Formats: sequence, C-alpha cells, structure tokens
Amino acid sequence: MTFESCYNSAPTILMEGALGERLKREYGLAFDEKVAMASLIYNERSRAALKNIWEEYISVAAAYHLPFIATTPTRRANKERVLNSKYDESIIQDNIQFLKQIQQTSKIEMYIGGLMGCKGDAYKATNILSIHEAMDFHSWQAELFKAAGADFLYAGIMPALPESIGMAKAMEETGLPYIISFMIHKNGRLIDGTTIHDAIKEIDHKTLRKPLCYMSNCVHPLVLKEALTYSFNNTELVKKRFHGLQANTSPLSPEELDDCADLRTSDSVDLAENMMDLNKFVTMKIYGGCCGTSKLHMQEIAKRLAD
Repeated sequence: MTFESCYNSAPTILMEGALGERLKREYGLAFDEKVAMASLIYNERSRAALKNIWEEYISVAAAYHLPFIATTPTRRANKERVLNSKYDESIIQDNIQFLKQIQQTSKIEMYIGGLMGCKGDAYKATNILSIHEAMDFHSWQAELFKAAGADFLYAGIMPALPESIGMAKAMEETGLPYIISFMIHKNGRLIDGTTIHDAIKEIDHKTLRKPLCYMSNCVHPLVLKEALTYSFNNTELVKKRFHGLQANTSPLSPEELDDCADLRTSDSVDLAENMMDLNKFVTMKIYGGCCGTSKLHMQEIAKRLAD
C-alpha cells in the first residue's frame, strides 16, 4: 500500500513523537551547526539513539495496530546549508536509507516522510522566500527525496504563506504525496499573519496536485483549538482540509518557545485528551508529538485512537 492509499483509507495514523529535544536532553547529543540533526546518522552513538527513540514509537503503533509515519531529521538540510557544510547531497539518501532499515524490521505498516522546512527562522518568520524563490530553492531537496525513495514529503513548521506556496509547488513537481504543516499563533494565524483558512485556500489554488492535507506542528493542542475557534478559520474549507497535529507539550507562543531554556511539559493524559478534543473543530487523522512528548504521551494518544 502507498502512503496516499493509507491516508485515504485509514481512520487515523500515528506519527512519531519528539526527536530533537529527547536526543539533546536524554542522550546529551549536540547537533551540527549547518545541517542540525541530519548528520546524526554518521555517528554510531547518535544512530543508536535515533533507532531507540523511533523503535519506542513504533512499539506504540504496533501495540494499538495503527499505521505509523516517521520523518527524516532533515528540516535544516536544505540546499544552502548542505552545500556550505562538510556533507554533500548524499545526506538525504543516507537519512532515507537509515529509516528504511528500521522500516524493514518494524513489522508494522510504516511510511517514511522526507522532512523539509523554511529557509529562515520558522519561529520568527525571518528570511522568508517568495513563491518563485521557494520553488527554486526547495526543489533541490524535494527531488533528492524522490530519488531516495521517500514515501511522501512533509513541510514542517512553515511560518509564512509565500514560502509555503513555493514549497508546495516544489513538492508537487516530484509526484509524491505531500503535507504542509504550519507554525501558528493562538490568534489563528501563521507567524506572518495569514489565517489558516487563507493559507489553505491560496496553496490549494496555486497547486495542481494539492497537498494531501494540512497540519500544524510544534504547538500545543489548546493553542490550535483556540486558533480554530475564530470565525475566519471555522470554515468548511478548514474542516475539509486540515487533519493533523504534531503536538508540543507547552502552550507557550512560538517566540517564547524559541527563547525558552527549559523544556515545558504537560501531563500525557491531559495532552491526549486535548488532542482528542480537536475533533470538535476538524476531523483529525494524523496524531504526532513534538517538543516535550515521549513514548508515554504517544501511548495515551494511541490508546484513545484504538478505542
């Protein structure tokens, strides 16, 4: 089965929980200055840490008989950063292959996403690319993911509309299914001020092969809930097209999270209940975790999905 077939047929899909924060805090790992987490696969200790964390999440999906998706830790491994690092374009292929090895031994229905991100700061919406600049810039990474055999593409914490449109156009050119995930404020808008409704409307209008769906990540479900309650987002379009969240365990704003030295967490049961509550506003299909989440958080979420 393809990822698109799984998405269209499965009632719910479990996505991975936190990687970056856990790698830093539990394993004491440091990330590369240029490509961040993408180079961790080249070190035996960090490879083992990645494998351990992914296998924890896979075990949750297996226990509750849920399809599972994982994304490569490559949000910062864009063309500019890779070519200015000590690595080359093979870092994309190598990250896909590392996850494929885990996929082959998982014994569950698992799909691998090629994770991409904005060129600048996702938390501050700086150095945002125009539509044409973004299409040109992100095509390099998108095509490498296609060649490497990714099941789908995933644009994480996108803060601004123009670059999100260009990213979507670069992704659609690959022929792979893809998802656009926004960084949003509780005021119902992306960091650049675009409403969720307008962002979806514009991206859908400017692409021939539309995203499978839209999501948000690195925000608390209570933040997303508030964002969805505004009349300009409480629309049929948002209900029809917005279907997932990788939840942060802190309700702080993106700016506060970016400057926060301490990890803010919320109770796993509370987080899971808050995630389920989102179905009052949109039909949730993809449930994942971001900063602060652990195996325990994903278990509580999966438990409710399997009920």
